[in-house]
Amino acid sequence: MTENVVPVKTLKGKLIPPPDKSISHRSALFAAISSEKSIIKNYSQAADPQSTLSCLRQLGVEIEQNGTQVTVQGVGRDGFSTPSAPLDCGNSGTTMRLLGGIVSGAGVECSLVGDESLSARTMKRIIDPLTQMGCSISGREGTFAPLQIKPHRGIKGIRYPLPIESAQLKSAVLLAGLFGEESTEVIENVLSRDHTERLLGLKSEPYGTGKIIRSSREVFIPAQNYQIPGDFSAAAFWLVAGSIHEGAEIELESTGMNPSRIAALEILQQMGAEITAENPRNEGKEPVADLIIRHVNLKAVNPDASMVPNCIDELPVLMVAMCFAEGTSIITGAEELRHKETDRLSAMAKILQLAGASVEEKRDGMVIHGNPAFTPNSAIYPSLHDHRMAMAAAVLATRASGVSQVEDAECTAISYPGFWAHLKQISR
Repeated sequence: MTENVVPVKTLKGKLIPPPDKSISHRSALFAAISSEKSIIKNYSQAADPQSTLSCLRQLGVEIEQNGTQVTVQGVGRDGFSTPSAPLDCGNSGTTMRLLGGIVSGAGVECSLVGDESLSARTMKRIIDPLTQMGCSISGREGTFAPLQIKPHRGIKGIRYPLPIESAQLKSAVLLAGLFGEESTEVIENVLSRDHTERLLGLKSEPYGTGKIIRSSREVFIPAQNYQIPGDFSAAAFWLVAGSIHEGAEIELESTGMNPSRIAALEILQQMGAEITAENPRNEGKEPVADLIIRHVNLKAVNPDASMVPNCIDELPVLMVAMCFAEGTSIITGAEELRHKETDRLSAMAKILQLAGASVEEKRDGMVIHGNPAFTPNSAIYPSLHDHRMAMAAAVLATRASGVSQVEDAECTAISYPGFWAHLKQISR
């Protein structure tokens, strides 16, 4: 499906961001290995978290869905059934990596498969440490899905310094560690999103600039009874859109404000964006607030590379904001973008160049020469079936000189099924 994007004068209105994908995945997975019944409210209807539910059902977990409320009857650590068919993770790297940690730790004989995009993404980063722990896990060419999991002879605890800043890798190792009698320690030098630690109540302690997190069979796995907050990664598209449209004012209700997730907010504020957080509160173990974004002239920024892990998903749309900022912005330390649903550095460079922006793609980032008066070309923007490319291109196209098109626009359903409807709702 190709979506036409009409330039807008401004953006005004109130939106409720979709439920947080990261927390949705984790809530279902952790509920499954709890011994209790969990009632999860505001569970994401996006394709990726639904893949997680589908895989858990194949493993014998009883799950009931009533709209956005999901009830999971946990089976405990040792209650999974052997599935009769491969576990299809769809496009979801989170499903494959986190579920891979759980089923390999549990020693469930199964295989994990994914779509063409997921099958091209590296899984070696979880295969190596899980193998060190005694899991029997292998992949195609030692690197890619399908992943084959077999029973093991016991999980041994390891001390594992994270080689890259990845919440998925961190979580996979900690989840496998839940099945070992010995403690597994993950050393995180640069802090990444901490939903796994929060929701499981894992113990940690400061370590240098980061922390050490521990897991073992001694950890009690609690029921996951809470309401999932709005997804900050989805909200970020509107934070940028509101910042670049004169006269804009957008309110985003019940948006997740986990400190390990909001580096994009901090970067926008460094650029001078006018964003206020009202009615701060907690939903479950996660902080939330209502965000209000109003237009202001932006200035260029060179974000510290240490911020990148906590805004890796938001970097594509931050690049859009930088195109409209006064001065030259430089992004470094973002090579991980090359290992997402597509090579997002290359994809965004192409989108911005089609728009007529002055950018230079680097090995680990981008140089963007901004201009507050920039008017993007009317263009046909390729999403490469990547939901974040499609949404970033759409935000860019709202400032274009004419009607633009975003190809394969249906891919936004992977994380934000209501994106196009929300864009039309607030367009003026």
